[in-house]
Amino acid sequence: MEPVTLRTARLELSLPRPGDAEAITAAAADPEVPRWTTLPSPYSLDDAVDFIARAARWTAEGSQLNWAIRHDGAWVGMIGLAHLQSGGAAEIGYWMAASARGQGLLTEAARAVVDYGFEELTLARIEWRAVVGNIPSARAARRLGFRYEGMLRQALSDSRGRHDGWIAGLLRDDDRTVTEWPVL
Repeated sequence: MEPVTLRTARLELSLPRPGDAEAITAAAADPEVPRWTTLPSPYSLDDAVDFIARAARWTAEGSQLNWAIRHDGAWVGMIGLAHLQSGGAAEIGYWMAASARGQGLLTEAARAVVDYGFEELTLARIEWRAVVGNIPSARAARRLGFRYEGMLRQALSDSRGRHDGWIAGLLRDDDRTVTEWPVL
């Protein structure tokens, strides 16, 4: 699959580049990032360089799509669609540098990725998963119209162990109105 660049009113979403490695490494040093993601901790420059290479390979294979979120030309976060299935499903994941949080940038980026997934990839379903307690991520998914579907016991794992996870879904034909979530 060829890399695709998405644009919104304030953002450019494109394949992460080698020049992003230092910004990714610096942002990953924020303790909130490894707390809620599967990024290794501590996160080194070599980890970032390796991730950037893997992101290009996954895109070429069509197994996963990753976009660097750029605001005013600067890297501010990552967003992607993983576990792309020929049956039309994927999982959205994202994280932002601390300096870019609270500005609506993540929701703007995620809306573009969701639209791309449904319109261009013809996905039928996009899932969101997060470690129980990740309220900021849940709020973003809820704003996008995801429907809370429950808690999966010990379903998420990383180098620190297994974690309970929240799951929500969005179907292509959902109206994307914000619904109540019992965990928010």
